[in-house]
Amino acid sequence: MSDIQLWTLIFAVITFSIYIYIAYASRVSSTSDFYVAGGGIPAPANGAAIAADWMSAASFISMAGIIALGYNGYSGSVFLMGWTGGYVLLALLLAPYLRKFGRFTLPEFVGDRYSETARLVAVISAVVISFVYVAGQMGGVGLVFTRFLGVSPTVGVIIGMAIVFFYAVLGGMKGITWTQVAQYSVLIIAYLIPAVAISARATGMPLPQIGFGQILGDLDQLQRDFGFEAYTEAFTDPAFGMQNMLLITAALMFGTAGLPHVIVRFYTAKSVRAARYSAVWAIVFIGLLYVTAPSVAAFTKLEILETLNDTAISSLPQWFTTWSDVDLITGPEGAALQDLNNDGVYNYTGGAGNEVMINNDILVLASPEIGGLPAPIVGLVAAGALAAALSTASGLLLVISSSIANDVYYKRINPQATEKQQLNVGRITMAAAILVAGYLGINPPGFVGEVVALAFGLAAASFFPILVLGIFWKKATAMGAAAGMITGLVFTLAYMVWTLDIYFGGEGIRGIPATGIGTVGMLVNFAVTIIVSQFTPKPSEKMQALVEEIRYPGRTTLVEKHLEED
Repeated sequence: MSDIQLWTLIFAVITFSIYIYIAYASRVSSTSDFYVAGGGIPAPANGAAIAADWMSAASFISMAGIIALGYNGYSGSVFLMGWTGGYVLLALLLAPYLRKFGRFTLPEFVGDRYSETARLVAVISAVVISFVYVAGQMGGVGLVFTRFLGVSPTVGVIIGMAIVFFYAVLGGMKGITWTQVAQYSVLIIAYLIPAVAISARATGMPLPQIGFGQILGDLDQLQRDFGFEAYTEAFTDPAFGMQNMLLITAALMFGTAGLPHVIVRFYTAKSVRAARYSAVWAIVFIGLLYVTAPSVAAFTKLEILETLNDTAISSLPQWFTTWSDVDLITGPEGAALQDLNNDGVYNYTGGAGNEVMINNDILVLASPEIGGLPAPIVGLVAAGALAAALSTASGLLLVISSSIANDVYYKRINPQATEKQQLNVGRITMAAAILVAGYLGINPPGFVGEVVALAFGLAAASFFPILVLGIFWKKATAMGAAAGMITGLVFTLAYMVWTLDIYFGGEGIRGIPATGIGTVGMLVNFAVTIIVSQFTPKPSEKMQALVEEIRYPGRTTLVEKHLEED
Protein backbone atom coordinates (compact mmCIF):
# COMPACT_ATOMS: atom_id res chain seq x y z
CA MET A 1 0.00 0.00 0.00
CA SER A 2 1.39 3.40 -1.01
CA ASP A 3 1.61 6.37 1.36
CA ILE A 4 -1.27 8.08 -0.45
CA GLN A 5 -3.51 5.03 -0.12
CA LEU A 6 -2.59 4.68 3.55
CA TRP A 7 -3.43 8.31 4.37
CA THR A 8 -6.61 8.15 2.32
CA LEU A 9 -7.68 5.08 4.26
CA ILE A 10 -6.85 6.76 7.59
CA PHE A 11 -8.87 9.89 6.79
CA ALA A 12 -11.74 7.85 5.33
CA VAL A 13 -11.98 5.67 8.45
CA ILE A 14 -11.82 8.68 10.79
CA THR A 15 -14.42 10.74 8.92
CA PHE A 16 -16.77 7.82 8.28
CA SER A 17 -16.62 6.93 11.98
CA ILE A 18 -17.59 10.49 12.88
CA TYR A 19 -20.53 10.44 10.46
CA ILE A 20 -21.80 7.12 11.77
CA TYR A 21 -21.49 8.23 15.40
CA ILE A 22 -23.44 11.43 14.68
CA ALA A 23 -26.16 9.44 12.92
CA TYR A 24 -26.42 7.02 15.82
CA ALA A 25 -26.60 9.85 18.36
CA SER A 26 -29.28 11.58 16.24
CA ARG A 27 -31.47 8.54 15.51
CA VAL A 28 -35.15 9.42 15.22
CA SER A 29 -38.52 7.92 16.03
CA SER A 30 -40.95 10.48 14.57
CA THR A 31 -41.82 11.56 11.03
CA SER A 32 -41.15 15.20 11.91
CA ASP A 33 -37.56 14.36 12.88
CA PHE A 34 -37.15 12.01 9.91
CA TYR A 35 -38.41 14.49 7.30
CA VAL A 36 -37.41 17.95 8.63
CA ALA A 37 -35.31 17.34 11.79
CA GLY A 38 -38.19 18.54 13.94
CA GLY A 39 -37.87 22.06 12.48
CA GLY A 40 -35.33 22.90 15.19
CA ILE A 41 -31.95 23.42 13.50
CA PRO A 42 -30.18 26.74 14.35
CA ALA A 43 -29.49 29.03 11.38
CA PRO A 44 -25.64 28.73 11.33
CA ALA A 45 -25.78 24.92 11.51
CA ASN A 46 -28.56 24.86 8.95
CA GLY A 47 -26.46 27.10 6.69
CA ALA A 48 -23.52 24.70 6.94
CA ALA A 49 -25.79 21.73 6.23
CA ILE A 50 -27.28 23.54 3.23
CA ALA A 51 -23.77 24.28 1.95
CA ALA A 52 -22.71 20.64 2.32
CA ASP A 53 -25.98 19.40 0.84
CA TRP A 54 -25.65 21.68 -2.16
CA MET A 55 -21.86 21.69 -2.68
CA SER A 56 -21.82 18.25 -4.15
CA ALA A 57 -19.17 16.27 -5.93
CA ALA A 58 -19.73 18.65 -8.85
CA SER A 59 -18.55 21.63 -6.80
CA PHE A 60 -15.69 19.86 -5.04
CA ILE A 61 -14.45 17.43 -7.68
CA SER A 62 -15.61 18.71 -11.04
CA MET A 63 -16.05 22.48 -11.08
CA ALA A 64 -12.39 23.55 -11.19
CA GLY A 65 -11.81 20.96 -13.91
CA ILE A 66 -14.75 22.27 -15.93
CA ILE A 67 -13.41 25.82 -15.65
CA ALA A 68 -9.83 24.90 -16.56
CA LEU A 69 -10.26 22.06 -19.04
CA GLY A 70 -13.88 21.79 -20.14
CA TYR A 71 -14.71 25.44 -20.81
CA ASN A 72 -11.26 27.08 -20.93
CA GLY A 73 -11.47 29.62 -18.15
CA TYR A 74 -13.88 32.45 -18.92
CA SER A 75 -16.73 30.29 -20.18
CA GLY A 76 -16.56 28.16 -17.03
CA SER A 77 -17.71 31.17 -15.03
CA VAL A 78 -21.29 30.14 -15.84
CA PHE A 79 -21.04 27.58 -13.05
CA LEU A 80 -19.76 30.14 -10.55
CA MET A 81 -22.48 32.65 -11.41
CA GLY A 82 -25.31 30.19 -11.81
CA TRP A 83 -24.74 28.00 -8.77
CA THR A 84 -24.22 30.94 -6.39
CA GLY A 85 -26.68 33.41 -7.91
CA GLY A 86 -29.47 30.91 -7.44
CA TYR A 87 -29.20 31.31 -3.69
CA VAL A 88 -30.08 34.98 -3.96
CA LEU A 89 -33.27 33.99 -5.74
CA LEU A 90 -33.92 31.26 -3.21
CA ALA A 91 -33.42 33.58 -0.22
CA LEU A 92 -35.58 36.37 -1.65
CA LEU A 93 -38.30 34.60 -3.60
CA LEU A 94 -38.95 31.22 -2.03
CA ALA A 95 -37.32 30.15 1.25
CA PRO A 96 -39.18 32.28 3.84
CA TYR A 97 -42.59 31.79 2.21
CA LEU A 98 -42.24 28.04 1.88
CA ARG A 99 -41.08 27.84 5.50
CA LYS A 100 -44.12 29.83 6.61
CA PHE A 101 -46.42 27.47 4.70
CA GLY A 102 -45.07 24.77 7.01
CA ARG A 103 -44.89 21.45 5.19
CA PHE A 104 -42.48 18.49 5.13
CA THR A 105 -41.73 18.26 1.41
CA LEU A 106 -41.85 20.26 -1.80
CA PRO A 107 -44.54 17.99 -3.32
CA GLU A 108 -46.57 18.54 -0.15
CA PHE A 109 -46.55 22.29 -0.74
CA VAL A 110 -47.54 21.73 -4.37
CA GLY A 111 -50.33 19.35 -3.34
CA ASP A 112 -51.78 21.69 -0.72
CA ARG A 113 -51.42 24.79 -2.87
CA TYR A 114 -52.76 23.27 -6.06
CA SER A 115 -54.21 19.73 -6.11
CA GLU A 116 -53.54 16.02 -5.61
CA THR A 117 -52.81 15.65 -9.32
CA ALA A 118 -50.22 18.40 -9.11
CA ARG A 119 -48.78 16.68 -6.03
CA LEU A 120 -48.29 13.44 -7.98
CA VAL A 121 -46.59 15.30 -10.83
CA ALA A 122 -44.35 17.02 -8.28
CA VAL A 123 -43.41 13.66 -6.75
CA ILE A 124 -42.42 12.33 -10.17
CA SER A 125 -40.43 15.51 -10.89
CA ALA A 126 -38.64 15.36 -7.52
CA VAL A 127 -37.72 11.69 -7.98
CA VAL A 128 -36.43 12.21 -11.55
CA ILE A 129 -34.35 15.27 -10.57
CA SER A 130 -32.95 13.57 -7.49
CA PHE A 131 -31.92 10.40 -9.32
CA VAL A 132 -30.20 12.39 -12.08
CA TYR A 133 -28.41 14.45 -9.44
CA VAL A 134 -27.43 11.50 -7.27
CA ALA A 135 -25.88 9.71 -10.25
CA GLY A 136 -23.17 12.35 -10.28
CA GLN A 137 -22.54 11.97 -6.55
CA MET A 138 -22.14 8.22 -6.57
CA GLY A 139 -19.99 8.47 -9.69
CA GLY A 140 -17.73 10.84 -7.75
CA VAL A 141 -17.50 8.38 -4.86
CA GLY A 142 -16.43 5.62 -7.26
CA LEU A 143 -13.83 7.94 -8.81
CA VAL A 144 -12.22 8.73 -5.43
CA PHE A 145 -12.09 5.12 -4.29
CA THR A 146 -10.69 3.98 -7.64
CA ARG A 147 -7.79 6.40 -7.57
CA PHE A 148 -6.92 6.59 -3.90
CA LEU A 149 -7.71 3.14 -2.55
CA GLY A 150 -7.05 1.08 -5.67
CA VAL A 151 -10.48 -0.57 -5.80
CA SER A 152 -12.79 -0.71 -8.80
CA PRO A 153 -15.44 2.01 -9.29
CA THR A 154 -18.13 -0.57 -8.56
CA VAL A 155 -16.61 -1.50 -5.19
CA GLY A 156 -16.14 2.19 -4.38
CA VAL A 157 -19.79 2.97 -5.09
CA ILE A 158 -20.92 -0.01 -2.97
CA ILE A 159 -18.85 1.26 -0.01
CA GLY A 160 -20.41 4.70 -0.41
CA MET A 161 -23.89 3.16 -0.57
CA ALA A 162 -23.29 1.29 2.68
CA ILE A 163 -22.19 4.43 4.53
CA VAL A 164 -25.11 6.53 3.27
CA PHE A 165 -27.54 3.72 4.04
CA PHE A 166 -26.48 3.61 7.66
CA TYR A 167 -26.67 7.26 8.59
CA ALA A 168 -29.56 8.27 6.29
CA VAL A 169 -31.87 5.38 7.21
CA LEU A 170 -31.08 5.57 10.92
CA GLY A 171 -31.14 9.32 11.50
CA GLY A 172 -33.35 10.67 8.73
CA MET A 173 -33.13 14.44 8.22
CA LYS A 174 -31.98 15.01 11.79
CA GLY A 175 -29.02 12.65 11.44
CA ILE A 176 -28.29 13.84 7.91
CA THR A 177 -28.29 17.49 8.99
CA TRP A 178 -25.75 17.13 11.78
CA THR A 179 -23.69 14.76 9.66
CA GLN A 180 -23.63 17.37 6.91
CA VAL A 181 -22.35 20.00 9.34
CA ALA A 182 -19.37 17.70 9.99
CA GLN A 183 -19.03 16.95 6.28
CA TYR A 184 -18.92 20.64 5.42
CA SER A 185 -16.09 21.13 7.91
CA VAL A 186 -14.14 18.27 6.30
CA LEU A 187 -14.69 19.33 2.69
CA ILE A 188 -13.87 23.02 3.15
CA ILE A 189 -10.65 22.29 5.06
CA ALA A 190 -9.69 19.72 2.44
CA TYR A 191 -10.31 22.24 -0.35
CA LEU A 192 -8.59 25.26 1.18
CA ILE A 193 -5.35 23.68 2.45
CA PRO A 194 -4.01 22.57 -0.96
CA ALA A 195 -5.24 25.79 -2.59
CA VAL A 196 -3.29 27.88 -0.08
CA ALA A 197 -0.20 25.66 -0.40
CA ILE A 198 -0.20 25.72 -4.21
CA SER A 199 -0.68 29.49 -4.31
CA ALA A 200 2.17 30.06 -1.86
CA ARG A 201 4.43 27.71 -3.81
CA ALA A 202 3.66 29.29 -7.20
CA THR A 203 3.51 32.99 -6.30
CA GLY A 204 4.65 33.45 -2.71
CA MET A 205 1.13 34.63 -1.87
CA PRO A 206 -0.79 32.24 0.45
CA LEU A 207 -4.18 33.76 -0.41
CA PRO A 208 -5.13 31.90 -3.60
CA GLN A 209 -7.66 34.54 -4.64
CA ILE A 210 -4.84 37.10 -4.85
CA GLY A 211 -2.17 34.75 -6.16
CA PHE A 212 -4.62 33.76 -8.90
CA GLY A 213 -4.50 37.27 -10.35
CA GLN A 214 -0.70 37.21 -10.51
CA ILE A 215 -0.53 34.25 -12.90
CA LEU A 216 -3.35 34.99 -15.34
CA GLY A 217 -1.09 36.91 -17.71
CA ASP A 218 1.39 34.02 -17.83
CA LEU A 219 -1.41 31.50 -18.32
CA ASP A 220 -2.95 33.51 -21.17
CA GLN A 221 0.39 33.72 -22.96
CA LEU A 222 1.22 30.07 -22.41
CA GLN A 223 -2.13 28.98 -23.81
CA ARG A 224 -1.58 31.09 -26.93
CA ASP A 225 1.89 29.55 -27.33
CA PHE A 226 0.43 26.03 -27.22
CA GLY A 227 -2.50 26.66 -29.54
CA PHE A 228 -5.28 27.45 -27.05
CA GLU A 229 -7.27 30.65 -26.97
CA ALA A 230 -6.35 32.93 -24.07
CA TYR A 231 -7.67 31.64 -20.73
CA THR A 232 -9.47 34.92 -19.91
CA GLU A 233 -10.84 35.58 -23.42
CA ALA A 234 -14.62 35.54 -23.81
CA PHE A 235 -16.68 33.40 -26.21
CA THR A 236 -13.75 31.51 -27.71
CA ASP A 237 -15.76 28.37 -28.42
CA PRO A 238 -18.18 28.77 -31.39
CA ALA A 239 -20.57 26.34 -29.71
CA PHE A 240 -20.45 28.31 -26.47
CA GLY A 241 -21.23 31.91 -27.37
CA MET A 242 -23.24 34.55 -25.58
CA GLN A 243 -26.55 32.76 -26.13
CA ASN A 244 -25.44 29.54 -24.48
CA MET A 245 -23.63 31.30 -21.64
CA LEU A 246 -26.88 33.09 -20.84
CA LEU A 247 -29.00 29.93 -21.09
CA ILE A 248 -26.68 27.76 -19.01
CA THR A 249 -26.20 30.42 -16.32
CA ALA A 250 -29.96 30.93 -16.08
CA ALA A 251 -30.66 27.17 -15.96
CA LEU A 252 -28.19 26.72 -13.11
CA MET A 253 -29.49 29.78 -11.26
CA PHE A 254 -33.21 29.05 -11.51
CA GLY A 255 -32.50 25.36 -11.02
CA THR A 256 -30.75 26.10 -7.72
CA ALA A 257 -33.87 27.92 -6.56
CA GLY A 258 -36.01 24.92 -7.50
CA LEU A 259 -34.01 21.98 -6.19
CA PRO A 260 -36.14 19.85 -3.84
CA HIS A 261 -33.25 18.74 -1.59
CA VAL A 262 -32.17 22.37 -1.08
CA ILE A 263 -35.64 23.78 -0.49
CA VAL A 264 -36.49 21.13 2.11
CA ARG A 265 -33.58 22.48 4.15
CA PHE A 266 -35.58 25.60 4.94
CA TYR A 267 -38.28 23.49 6.55
CA THR A 268 -35.67 22.41 9.11
CA ALA A 269 -35.14 26.00 10.29
CA LYS A 270 -36.68 27.09 13.59
CA SER A 271 -38.69 29.97 12.09
CA VAL A 272 -39.25 32.09 8.99
CA ARG A 273 -36.56 34.47 10.23
CA ALA A 274 -34.18 31.57 10.76
CA ALA A 275 -34.91 30.37 7.21
CA ARG A 276 -33.71 33.73 5.86
CA TYR A 277 -30.58 33.67 7.99
CA SER A 278 -29.94 30.05 6.98
CA ALA A 279 -29.72 31.25 3.37
CA VAL A 280 -27.28 34.00 4.38
CA TRP A 281 -25.05 31.56 6.26
CA ALA A 282 -25.22 29.13 3.33
CA ILE A 283 -24.01 31.81 0.90
CA VAL A 284 -21.08 32.62 3.22
CA PHE A 285 -20.09 28.96 3.59
CA ILE A 286 -20.51 28.25 -0.13
CA GLY A 287 -18.55 31.39 -1.02
CA LEU A 288 -15.46 30.08 0.76
CA LEU A 289 -15.16 27.33 -1.83
CA TYR A 290 -16.47 29.22 -4.83
CA VAL A 291 -14.02 32.12 -4.60
CA THR A 292 -11.22 29.55 -4.33
CA ALA A 293 -12.16 27.22 -7.20
CA PRO A 294 -11.06 29.57 -10.03
CA SER A 295 -7.60 29.85 -8.50
CA VAL A 296 -7.26 26.06 -8.17
CA ALA A 297 -8.28 25.78 -11.83
CA ALA A 298 -5.75 28.35 -13.02
CA PHE A 299 -2.79 27.15 -10.92
CA THR A 300 -3.32 23.54 -11.90
CA LYS A 301 -3.77 24.22 -15.60
CA LEU A 302 -0.61 26.33 -15.66
CA GLU A 303 1.30 23.46 -14.07
CA ILE A 304 -0.14 20.95 -16.54
CA LEU A 305 0.74 23.05 -19.59
CA GLU A 306 4.29 23.63 -18.40
CA THR A 307 4.81 19.99 -17.40
CA LEU A 308 3.39 18.06 -20.34
CA ASN A 309 4.76 20.09 -23.20
CA ASP A 310 8.27 20.48 -21.78
CA THR A 311 8.90 17.10 -20.12
CA ALA A 312 10.14 13.95 -21.82
CA ILE A 313 7.77 11.02 -21.58
CA SER A 314 10.32 9.04 -19.58
CA SER A 315 10.53 11.86 -17.01
CA LEU A 316 6.84 12.65 -16.53
CA PRO A 317 5.84 13.16 -12.87
CA GLN A 318 4.23 10.42 -10.82
CA TRP A 319 0.78 12.04 -10.81
CA PHE A 320 0.55 11.70 -14.60
CA THR A 321 1.39 8.01 -14.51
CA THR A 322 -0.96 7.34 -11.60
CA TRP A 323 -4.00 8.92 -13.23
CA SER A 324 -3.27 7.44 -16.65
CA ASP A 325 -3.10 3.99 -15.02
CA VAL A 326 -6.77 4.34 -14.04
CA ASP A 327 -7.71 5.58 -17.54
CA LEU A 328 -8.54 9.15 -16.51
CA ILE A 329 -5.70 10.51 -18.61
CA THR A 330 -5.82 9.02 -22.10
CA GLY A 331 -5.09 9.72 -25.71
CA PRO A 332 -7.65 11.45 -27.98
CA GLU A 333 -11.18 10.05 -27.66
CA GLY A 334 -10.17 7.61 -24.92
CA ALA A 335 -7.48 5.82 -26.90
CA ALA A 336 -4.21 4.69 -25.34
CA LEU A 337 -1.55 7.37 -24.87
CA GLN A 338 0.80 7.62 -27.85
CA ASP A 339 3.58 9.93 -28.96
CA LEU A 340 1.93 10.50 -32.33
CA ASN A 341 4.57 12.82 -33.80
CA ASN A 342 7.54 11.01 -32.21
CA ASP A 343 8.99 14.13 -30.54
CA GLY A 344 9.49 12.46 -27.15
CA VAL A 345 6.76 14.38 -25.29
CA TYR A 346 3.00 14.18 -24.93
CA ASN A 347 1.73 17.35 -26.60
CA TYR A 348 -1.17 18.99 -24.77
CA THR A 349 -2.45 21.67 -27.16
CA GLY A 350 -5.67 23.16 -28.36
CA GLY A 351 -5.11 22.19 -31.96
CA ALA A 352 -4.88 19.14 -34.16
CA GLY A 353 -1.69 17.89 -32.52
CA ASN A 354 -3.28 17.22 -29.14
CA GLU A 355 -2.08 13.86 -27.77
CA VAL A 356 -3.56 13.94 -24.26
CA MET A 357 -7.11 14.02 -22.89
CA ILE A 358 -7.46 14.80 -19.17
CA ASN A 359 -10.74 13.96 -17.44
CA ASN A 360 -12.33 17.09 -15.98
CA ASP A 361 -13.08 15.30 -12.72
CA ILE A 362 -9.46 14.66 -11.72
CA LEU A 363 -8.17 18.24 -11.52
CA VAL A 364 -8.96 18.96 -7.86
CA LEU A 365 -8.19 15.42 -6.73
CA ALA A 366 -4.83 15.55 -8.52
CA SER A 367 -4.00 19.14 -7.49
CA PRO A 368 -2.05 18.20 -4.31
CA GLU A 369 0.09 15.75 -6.29
CA ILE A 370 0.53 18.23 -9.14
CA GLY A 371 1.58 20.84 -6.59
CA GLY A 372 4.04 18.45 -4.94
CA LEU A 373 2.21 18.33 -1.60
CA PRO A 374 2.78 15.46 0.86
CA ALA A 375 0.68 12.30 1.03
CA PRO A 376 -1.40 13.36 4.10
CA ILE A 377 -2.77 16.35 2.15
CA VAL A 378 -3.67 14.08 -0.76
CA GLY A 379 -5.53 11.81 1.65
CA LEU A 380 -7.33 14.78 3.19
CA VAL A 381 -8.51 15.98 -0.24
CA ALA A 382 -9.85 12.49 -0.96
CA ALA A 383 -11.78 12.57 2.33
CA GLY A 384 -13.15 16.00 1.40
CA ALA A 385 -14.34 14.74 -1.96
CA LEU A 386 -16.11 11.83 -0.29
CA ALA A 387 -17.73 14.22 2.21
CA ALA A 388 -19.02 16.42 -0.63
CA ALA A 389 -20.45 13.51 -2.57
CA LEU A 390 -22.00 11.65 0.37
CA SER A 391 -23.54 14.76 1.97
CA THR A 392 -25.44 15.62 -1.18
CA ALA A 393 -26.34 12.01 -1.92
CA SER A 394 -27.97 11.63 1.49
CA GLY A 395 -30.05 14.77 1.04
CA LEU A 396 -31.23 13.66 -2.38
CA LEU A 397 -32.12 10.18 -1.18
CA LEU A 398 -34.16 11.69 1.64
CA VAL A 399 -36.13 13.74 -0.92
CA ILE A 400 -36.94 10.55 -2.82
CA SER A 401 -37.86 8.72 0.39
CA SER A 402 -40.02 11.49 1.85
CA SER A 403 -41.78 12.21 -1.45
CA ILE A 404 -42.88 8.60 -1.81
CA ALA A 405 -43.50 7.80 1.87
CA ASN A 406 -45.25 11.06 2.77
CA ASP A 407 -46.83 12.27 -0.46
CA VAL A 408 -47.75 8.93 -2.03
CA TYR A 409 -48.10 6.38 0.77
CA TYR A 410 -49.45 8.58 3.59
CA LYS A 411 -51.34 11.22 1.60
CA ARG A 412 -52.87 8.96 -1.05
CA ILE A 413 -52.64 5.26 -0.14
CA ASN A 414 -52.97 5.03 3.65
CA PRO A 415 -53.97 8.29 5.39
CA GLN A 416 -54.50 6.33 8.64
CA ALA A 417 -50.88 5.14 8.75
CA THR A 418 -49.19 5.39 12.14
CA GLU A 419 -45.89 7.17 12.73
CA LYS A 420 -44.15 3.80 12.85
CA GLN A 421 -45.68 2.67 9.55
CA GLN A 422 -44.69 5.93 7.85
CA LEU A 423 -41.12 5.64 9.15
CA ASN A 424 -40.87 2.03 7.98
CA VAL A 425 -42.08 2.96 4.48
CA GLY A 426 -39.65 5.90 4.43
CA ARG A 427 -36.72 3.69 5.38
CA ILE A 428 -37.64 0.94 2.92
CA THR A 429 -37.97 3.55 0.17
CA MET A 430 -34.60 5.01 1.17
CA ALA A 431 -32.97 1.58 0.90
CA ALA A 432 -34.47 1.01 -2.56
CA ALA A 433 -33.39 4.49 -3.68
CA ILE A 434 -29.83 3.80 -2.53
CA LEU A 435 -29.71 0.67 -4.71
CA VAL A 436 -30.88 2.64 -7.76
CA ALA A 437 -28.42 5.43 -6.94
CA GLY A 438 -25.62 2.87 -6.79
CA TYR A 439 -26.49 1.56 -10.24
CA LEU A 440 -26.51 5.10 -11.65
CA GLY A 441 -23.17 5.79 -9.98
CA ILE A 442 -21.64 2.74 -11.66
CA ASN A 443 -23.18 3.71 -15.03
CA PRO A 444 -23.31 7.55 -15.03
CA PRO A 445 -24.51 9.39 -18.17
CA GLY A 446 -21.51 11.74 -18.19
CA PHE A 447 -18.82 13.35 -16.06
CA VAL A 448 -19.84 14.52 -12.60
CA GLY A 449 -20.34 18.22 -13.29
CA GLU A 450 -22.29 17.61 -16.50
CA VAL A 451 -24.69 15.18 -14.84
CA VAL A 452 -25.35 17.57 -11.96
CA ALA A 453 -25.92 20.47 -14.38
CA LEU A 454 -28.63 18.40 -16.07
CA ALA A 455 -30.45 18.05 -12.74
CA PHE A 456 -30.43 21.82 -12.30
CA GLY A 457 -31.99 22.24 -15.73
CA LEU A 458 -34.75 19.79 -14.84
CA ALA A 459 -35.43 21.63 -11.57
CA ALA A 460 -35.63 24.97 -13.37
CA ALA A 461 -38.05 23.57 -15.95
CA SER A 462 -40.35 21.80 -13.49
CA PHE A 463 -40.42 23.38 -10.03
CA PHE A 464 -39.26 26.98 -10.20
CA PRO A 465 -42.23 28.40 -12.18
CA ILE A 466 -44.97 26.72 -10.17
CA LEU A 467 -43.31 27.69 -6.88
CA VAL A 468 -42.97 31.36 -7.85
CA LEU A 469 -46.49 31.50 -9.27
CA GLY A 470 -47.86 29.53 -6.33
CA ILE A 471 -46.53 32.16 -3.93
CA PHE A 472 -46.92 35.39 -5.91
CA TRP A 473 -49.96 34.75 -8.13
CA LYS A 474 -52.90 33.62 -6.09
CA LYS A 475 -54.97 32.79 -9.20
CA ALA A 476 -52.53 30.17 -10.50
CA THR A 477 -54.70 27.07 -10.87
CA ALA A 478 -54.23 23.38 -10.17
CA MET A 479 -54.66 22.38 -13.81
CA GLY A 480 -52.30 25.12 -14.90
CA ALA A 481 -49.59 23.99 -12.46
CA ALA A 482 -49.90 20.31 -13.42
CA ALA A 483 -49.85 21.11 -17.15
CA GLY A 484 -46.87 23.46 -16.74
CA MET A 485 -44.80 20.98 -14.73
CA ILE A 486 -45.51 18.09 -17.09
CA THR A 487 -44.73 20.17 -20.18
CA GLY A 488 -41.56 21.69 -18.77
CA LEU A 489 -40.20 18.40 -17.41
CA VAL A 490 -41.02 16.26 -20.47
CA PHE A 491 -39.73 18.85 -22.93
CA THR A 492 -36.45 19.34 -21.06
CA LEU A 493 -35.82 15.66 -20.34
CA ALA A 494 -36.60 14.66 -23.93
CA TYR A 495 -34.22 17.31 -25.28
CA MET A 496 -31.45 16.13 -22.96
CA VAL A 497 -31.86 12.50 -24.04
CA TRP A 498 -31.94 13.58 -27.67
CA THR A 499 -28.77 15.69 -27.56
CA LEU A 500 -26.49 13.83 -25.10
CA ASP A 501 -23.80 11.80 -26.85
CA ILE A 502 -24.38 8.79 -24.59
CA TYR A 503 -27.94 8.50 -25.95
CA PHE A 504 -28.85 9.88 -29.42
CA GLY A 505 -26.27 12.65 -29.87
CA GLY A 506 -28.62 14.95 -31.80
CA GLU A 507 -27.52 18.44 -32.83
CA GLY A 508 -30.19 20.25 -30.83
CA ILE A 509 -32.05 23.47 -31.60
CA ARG A 510 -29.92 26.50 -32.56
CA GLY A 511 -26.92 24.90 -30.89
CA ILE A 512 -28.47 24.91 -27.39
CA PRO A 513 -26.67 22.32 -25.21
CA ALA A 514 -28.42 19.93 -22.85
CA THR A 515 -27.11 21.94 -19.87
CA GLY A 516 -28.87 25.09 -21.12
CA ILE A 517 -32.23 23.77 -22.28
CA GLY A 518 -33.65 24.00 -18.75
CA THR A 519 -34.05 27.76 -19.23
CA VAL A 520 -36.22 27.20 -22.30
CA GLY A 521 -38.16 24.50 -20.45
CA MET A 522 -38.74 26.95 -17.59
CA LEU A 523 -40.16 29.57 -19.96
CA VAL A 524 -42.40 26.91 -21.52
CA ASN A 525 -43.61 25.94 -18.03
CA PHE A 526 -44.38 29.58 -17.14
CA ALA A 527 -46.29 30.09 -20.40
CA VAL A 528 -48.33 26.89 -20.13
CA THR A 529 -49.18 27.46 -16.44
CA ILE A 530 -50.30 31.04 -17.03
CA ILE A 531 -52.31 30.25 -20.18
CA VAL A 532 -54.05 27.19 -18.76
CA SER A 533 -54.80 29.08 -15.52
CA GLN A 534 -56.78 31.63 -17.54
CA PHE A 535 -59.25 28.98 -18.67
CA THR A 536 -59.56 26.65 -15.68
CA PRO A 537 -61.30 26.95 -12.29
CA LYS A 538 -59.61 29.39 -9.94
CA PRO A 539 -58.40 28.36 -6.46
CA SER A 540 -60.90 28.70 -3.62
CA GLU A 541 -61.25 32.05 -1.88
CA LYS A 542 -59.71 30.48 1.22
CA MET A 543 -56.61 29.35 -0.68
CA GLN A 544 -56.25 32.73 -2.37
CA ALA A 545 -56.41 34.40 1.05
CA LEU A 546 -53.85 31.92 2.40
CA VAL A 547 -51.47 32.64 -0.48
CA GLU A 548 -51.90 36.35 0.19
CA GLU A 549 -51.08 35.84 3.87
CA ILE A 550 -47.87 33.82 3.50
CA ARG A 551 -46.21 36.79 1.76
CA TYR A 552 -46.56 39.01 4.82
CA PRO A 553 -44.43 38.28 7.93
CA GLY A 554 -46.97 39.65 10.38
CA ARG A 555 -49.95 37.65 9.16
CA THR A 556 -50.26 34.12 10.54
CA THR A 557 -53.94 33.44 11.34
CA LEU A 558 -54.88 31.54 8.18
CA VAL A 559 -51.54 29.70 8.04
CA GLU A 560 -51.97 28.49 11.63
CA LYS A 561 -55.53 27.33 10.93
CA HIS A 562 -54.34 25.58 7.78
CA LEU A 563 -51.68 23.68 9.71
CA GLU A 564 -54.09 22.78 12.52
CA GLU A 565 -56.68 21.44 10.06
CA ASP A 566 -54.06 19.22 8.47
